[in-house]
Amino acid sequence: MARSKEFDPDAALLAALELFWRRGYEATSMADLVEHLGIGRASLYATFGSKHDLYLKALDRYQQDRLPGLLHALSQPGPVLPAVRALVRQYADESAADDLRLRGCLVTNTAAELAPHDPAAARSVQQNWDRVETVLHTALVRAGAQGELPAGRDPLALARTLLVLLQGLRLVGKASAEPARVRDAAEQALRLLD
Repeated sequence: MARSKEFDPDAALLAALELFWRRGYEATSMADLVEHLGIGRASLYATFGSKHDLYLKALDRYQQDRLPGLLHALSQPGPVLPAVRALVRQYADESAADDLRLRGCLVTNTAAELAPHDPAAARSVQQNWDRVETVLHTALVRAGAQGELPAGRDPLALARTLLVLLQGLRLVGKASAEPARVRDAAEQALRLLD
């Protein structure tokens, strides 16, 4: 008779996500994961595979948890640009807040730490950026159709600019204890929508 799991795999995945997000991939050892999750090494391997497999699953979960909020924020009826501005300012505020900024964004962290030499991580990052760009692009096309964007503004180019800005806010905010740096950059970028 097969033994049942003595832990909740979803709760373990969330705990691993939190540890990877706080410490990074390379700085998190399997021993750290075993201790943090309270799960035996064999059970961890049997459930999630290697540390790399677990990281990719945690990254996927991170994206699944966050993308719906972005989609919801930018797909509400009515004017679009106030929601876009609120989103950019939220990223800037979070990137400047001491309790949040040091973790950064797990996607951004993965792009910096793993994507240059890890094809699976690079694919995951690219897929996330494609999704975010699509959500932003769709919202900005709607803004253009509603007459909110000045004539001649390219919604796709604006979406790409905002994607790069959001990722940059997370990265700079993580490394800088100067909140004005990210807030000023966000406000300057938002002038592209005027």
